[in-house]
Amino acid sequence: MPVMNRRTLLTLAAAGGGTALVGAFGAGNLLTAVGNAVITPALAVDKNALMEAGPLGDIGLGDPNAPNVVIEYASMTCSHCAAFHAETWPAFKAKYIDTGKVYFILREYPLDALATAAFMLARCGPKERYYPLVDLMFDRQGEWAFTDNPKQALLTFVRQAGFTEESFNACLTNKEIQDGVLAVKARASNEFGVSSTPTFFINGEEHRGELSIDEIDEILAD
Repeated sequence: MPVMNRRTLLTLAAAGGGTALVGAFGAGNLLTAVGNAVITPALAVDKNALMEAGPLGDIGLGDPNAPNVVIEYASMTCSHCAAFHAETWPAFKAKYIDTGKVYFILREYPLDALATAAFMLARCGPKERYYPLVDLMFDRQGEWAFTDNPKQALLTFVRQAGFTEESFNACLTNKEIQDGVLAVKARASNEFGVSSTPTFFINGEEHRGELSIDEIDEILAD
């Protein structure tokens, strides 16, 4: 999927409560997001602390007893995250997750209120539908993330996953889910130094930026 290095994004203020989050979709200011992903040298963190789940729990893929653990902190409105899931994810999943070599965890690091809302909607459904909905949102990010009316675009988009307007609004006013999503981001920033997306922790070592399958191969071979 083509991904631009510069995208025009809606500026959505972080919301203090669920009702405010729904209202935030009315914002119409524009911001240009700039820059290529930069791969930085690996930094190690406490693996035991890293494996502690947030208030909502982790939703993992693969064998929890796999010899390798990969944790990705992502934002649903991040173009580099979408590029990773379009270009690297299929090969990575087939080669490592489906074969029992990697246990994968996606953790929420929303960069704006729209990304927070998208993660909340993914969390509102059954666990087995979390990754299919996340994958769909990344694959078709342009349909809902970069529009003049993001609230309506997101509602239209998630109707495909079975949401009604009533369940959509109920989810986005669920403060427990909103607080849980934002707690994951806050802990990632405060304890693990995450400041951008995507950020990966591969067996406890931090790798920032959109990784290719060749880069993952090299990291896991060490």
